[in-house]
Amino acid sequence: MKRVRKQGRWGDLPKRMASALIMLAIGAVEIWLGGITFTLLVLILTGLMMWELGRMQRPDADWVPVALGGLAAGSLYAVLMAAPFLQVPLLFLPSFAAFGLVKHRKVAFVYALAIMLAGYTLIDLRALAGTPVIVWLISLVVVSDVTGYFAGRTFGGPKFWPRVSPNKTWSGTVAGWIGAVVVGTAFVILQDAPWQLIILSPVISLAGQLGDIAESWIKRRAEVKDSSGLIPGHGGVLDRFDALIGAVVAILLLGLLFPLPIPSGL
Repeated sequence: MKRVRKQGRWGDLPKRMASALIMLAIGAVEIWLGGITFTLLVLILTGLMMWELGRMQRPDADWVPVALGGLAAGSLYAVLMAAPFLQVPLLFLPSFAAFGLVKHRKVAFVYALAIMLAGYTLIDLRALAGTPVIVWLISLVVVSDVTGYFAGRTFGGPKFWPRVSPNKTWSGTVAGWIGAVVVGTAFVILQDAPWQLIILSPVISLAGQLGDIAESWIKRRAEVKDSSGLIPGHGGVLDRFDALIGAVVAILLLGLLFPLPIPSGL
């Protein structure tokens, strides 16, 4: 009989580190390439994430995830090409499609919209502020995740939201905020970003953590461990970019209220 080896406290460390390296690698490539390549990458990721959402919500119908993924990528491309008065309806189009096709309709509607808004905002941010803001966002999410992981596993303590994400602790959550402050401070010193970025960074870190929790909740309701197996040994695209979705949507919403002190370098 085969023995089951326990992973222990640090059993999933390689997975976490690999996830961090994937995100950092994507950010590094975009620094060198940018432009149309960045837009194409976001279109592909948006389509894949919507495919995974449909796959979790309608595992009984293979055509539904494919249709939603294709519609999401196509709609986002159309948004970039369309007149301003058509952009909002096009961003909502995949959400309405998901509402009519999947099981948990309200959840799918909201999360599909978050995916679309995140994709659009990433492209828009890159066009308006250049690569530094993208690097800041990716660094923020990665550092928050890594510091939160180590602190949570080392110190433990009360759970942040046990009913939704039983593995997340307050110690890890706060450590993520501290890591975000360090990232913000580094950009203020090295990139000459506004000092208010030090305050904004932990706020966006919290949004990223909530994005992670939201995807965990969706997976729990769908009774799946990973959003897909697209990244062997590490789950799906949503599993790797759920926190980035939360962070980018927060940037969009806060930016509608007041000017944000984000890094720029066009």
